[in-house]
Amino acid sequence: MTLTIIIVVAVVAILFMWGVGVQNKLVKSDEFCKNSLKQINVQQISRFDAIKSLVKLAREYAQVEADNLSKVIASRQMTVSANPSAKEVDGNEAFLTQMSSKLFALAEQYPDLKANTNYNQAMSSIKEYEENVRLSRMTFNDSVTRYNNNVRMFPASLIAGMLGFSQREYLEEDKSRTEFPEI
Repeated sequence: MTLTIIIVVAVVAILFMWGVGVQNKLVKSDEFCKNSLKQINVQQISRFDAIKSLVKLAREYAQVEADNLSKVIASRQMTVSANPSAKEVDGNEAFLTQMSSKLFALAEQYPDLKANTNYNQAMSSIKEYEENVRLSRMTFNDSVTRYNNNVRMFPASLIAGMLGFSQREYLEEDKSRTEFPEI
């Protein structure tokens, strides 16, 4: 009888320790996802600040166009929150891409602006932030893949469901960059 109790207690202890290990793995994966999403947000904020400074610089060359860009920026401030969602990050990215495109078009209209050293430095920093955002997005989606694998794979999925861990959404890919241009 005592041997049976010892075996049952040992099995329960092993299952408990396994469950704690799974829970810790899920928490760690979840925190990686949250961290990588916040990294994207930080890069987007930096890029937004660089765009705003570029608009100020462009104002010297093209008052009307710069005022229009300023109005767009003022009407659509980026969503900056402590815990951004994947949809918020995607929305910010679309807005920043739109603003960057408008600034590139503005520079094409004003060759003196393109020759300005401050403009060139600002454009370089925007491109750098864009690359950082792209890499951060890849890191986030990789983290989500690992997390979702942990949540969905049996037997860990049993613990994940009981503890309220659910799948995370991936960041959407930019459809304009995945479609081939028509020839």
